[in-house]
Amino acid sequence: MTPATTAHEITAAKRLDNVRYAIRDLACVADEVIQLGHKVLPLNVGDPLNFDFQTPAHIIEAVYKAMRDGKNGYAPSPGIPEAIEAIRGEAARKGITTVRDVFVTSGVSETVDLCISALVNPGEDILTPSPDYPLYSAVLCKLGIALNAYDLNEDDAWQPELADVERKLTPRTRGIVLINPNNPTGSLCSRQMLEQVAEIARRNNLVVFSDEIYDKLILDGTPHIAFASVAPDVPCITFGGMSKNYLVPGWRIGWGIVSGDAAAVKPYTEGIHRLLRARLCANHPEQYAIKPALEGPQDHLVEVQRKLRSRRDLTQKWCEATPRVSCVAPRGAFYAFPRIDIPESDEVFVKQLIRQKYVMVVHGSGFGQKAGTQHFRIVFLPDEKTLSEAYASIGELIQERYGKS
Repeated sequence: MTPATTAHEITAAKRLDNVRYAIRDLACVADEVIQLGHKVLPLNVGDPLNFDFQTPAHIIEAVYKAMRDGKNGYAPSPGIPEAIEAIRGEAARKGITTVRDVFVTSGVSETVDLCISALVNPGEDILTPSPDYPLYSAVLCKLGIALNAYDLNEDDAWQPELADVERKLTPRTRGIVLINPNNPTGSLCSRQMLEQVAEIARRNNLVVFSDEIYDKLILDGTPHIAFASVAPDVPCITFGGMSKNYLVPGWRIGWGIVSGDAAAVKPYTEGIHRLLRARLCANHPEQYAIKPALEGPQDHLVEVQRKLRSRRDLTQKWCEATPRVSCVAPRGAFYAFPRIDIPESDEVFVKQLIRQKYVMVVHGSGFGQKAGTQHFRIVFLPDEKTLSEAYASIGELIQERYGKS
């Protein structure tokens, strides 16, 4: 008879201690409320298909056809040729003239993971914006890379604070992340700002990771400017994909566009391809939607932008009219990042909002923010009636919990 033994606890790797994903980590609080019989309005996840948006029919048909035609095995590791060529064409339309390589990934999340993994060694770092999309800090924590965040300036429409970028640079800094349009703030970088970031990158031999996943969702008529179009010589990976612009977040189709001096980026690009081969390929049938999406009708974007502009305007008016709340007007994507003047943490506030008013937003501290400030991120994808009801509930909680001033 085998003697009884005491099982030892299997602990997770220490490098995961700081991995957080505030957008979805709130789900456990929402689940408690749902189990009590309440319906929670999710203004925390940027999925247009949760609301009144539909995937363009012609790209759905392209995937159906690919499946019917037997395109259900492995794809080439970098992506299918027709998708690669279509993305190159999109890069040309964005004004990127020094494209050195293109590859398709399982969403921009994989692009980020692959590109950071292929660049940064232990003891090195990359600069990430604060606030930022929490994927970046999660990937860095997973790799055991110390976080090195630079501030976005709320008083300057959430533009990168260049003085802080310069302060945070070290001899071990390998790259800098731009999220443009930004998630969570909805801000857009000006051409002048992009040129100034490019000059910093040149002087310090940095790779620029330009996350442009929302580049077709611009709300004020100002054209989006691709970083690589103003700095063709600077090593850059432009992140793009179908999730937001073409309303298919569940398909997990993203890509990277490598640009810059050919000789400079060649060894880095070869490293990325080693990782691409190691994970086999991105989703195969869905890649056949890339060409018809990028080269086909763009009619859906007119309606998407119209809806988002109206909902952004409603959101901004509410922020301006609500005591204790202020907000820099979003110019792209579908997020607002209001500042809230309260005597407790924004995490406490958003949890109470779920429990008492059944509305779920995300605390600003989940994205990063300057010490002494409190924010929350709103996804303004729902229709105006739903948003108005949600904002009324948020306003009620603010007044009940903190008063008007």
